[in-house]
Amino acid sequence: MGKIINMRTNEIILDDLQTADTFLTRFRGLMGVKAISKNMGLRIAPCNSVHCFFMRFPIDVIFLDKQNQVIHIQKNMKPGSISPIIKKAKSVIEANADTLSNVLELGDKLAFYD
Repeated sequence: MGKIINMRTNEIILDDLQTADTFLTRFRGLMGVKAISKNMGLRIAPCNSVHCFFMRFPIDVIFLDKQNQVIHIQKNMKPGSISPIIKKAKSVIEANADTLSNVLELGDKLAFYD
């Protein structure tokens, strides 16, 4: 479990960040999960596109480059939808809809702490 801080504002964005960095955890992601808490998110790496098949709730998806800078924000992805492929993305963060998209901007740099 970790947390994310927006370096532009020095605010904690999420304080319960899980990581999916193996084939199985990346494949599973949030599929089949009924709900997640307000301050919980999932970081998937490597990743440059996501789908919301078999998901039960909408999510925000933040795409990060190799310097953990926000390069694309996919707001309020509905179950069953597919994001575009963001070629320069190296990882994504998924969280409840309107959690990340309301506090992050393109160009924000994020820091991750355990």
